[in-house]
Amino acid sequence: MTATTMTVRELRRMWKPHKERLAALHPEHPTNVRFHRACSWLQRSEETPIGSDLDITLMSQWIAMNALYGQWDSLRQEPVGDLKSWKDFLDRMLKLDQQEIIINTLNEQKSLVMSILEDPFLSRYFWKEPCPQQANRSRKTLHEARTWYLMGNWALILDRVVERIYFLRCQIVHGAATYDSQLNRSAIQLCTELFDPLIRSFLLIWAQRGVEEDWGGMCYPPQSLEETRSNSTA
Repeated sequence: MTATTMTVRELRRMWKPHKERLAALHPEHPTNVRFHRACSWLQRSEETPIGSDLDITLMSQWIAMNALYGQWDSLRQEPVGDLKSWKDFLDRMLKLDQQEIIINTLNEQKSLVMSILEDPFLSRYFWKEPCPQQANRSRKTLHEARTWYLMGNWALILDRVVERIYFLRCQIVHGAATYDSQLNRSAIQLCTELFDPLIRSFLLIWAQRGVEEDWGGMCYPPQSLEETRSNSTA
């Protein structure tokens, strides 16, 4: 069994011993909550028929990863910016990944990685001045990626491909794309196909190596009205 083939149910089963131990320390332990939230959204994407409702699938996948990487700024009382948070998270995943789960996934999905890096519409540089010349320039990353694979520069490969998935995510979230648009079907198909095994890889690493880690301030921990009233009167 590999990270690519593991279901949410199997990931939860693997996490269960850690969940019980952490719950004994705190009923809403942040590491447990993050894992639970991530699995709930990955399951949502898992339940969507393959090839249908790709916009919702991509959003569900990103939210799943966001549940793992999100950080709370205690001074400003708001979430830390997305870009820094997910880039730091990817670096941390690679450092924890002693079994090279992410590397294996990037190798197994190399054709998808290359296709995403080749797509000019997923490049922020293309959109600065959309034209054929910019499209050719944006594809420069594809040629660089071949060298990154040869050199084993996995951090750069992972960063660049997730950056393009994030770019598409931002287009959708900020209303810069039509729902179920035919114009971005190819791009969103590629991104969802790659993002799925990547997130499963992250959850597997979390279950294997992340239980003792301090994952930082969690955004919006679970609360109930009863707890809120109790805290206000304490």
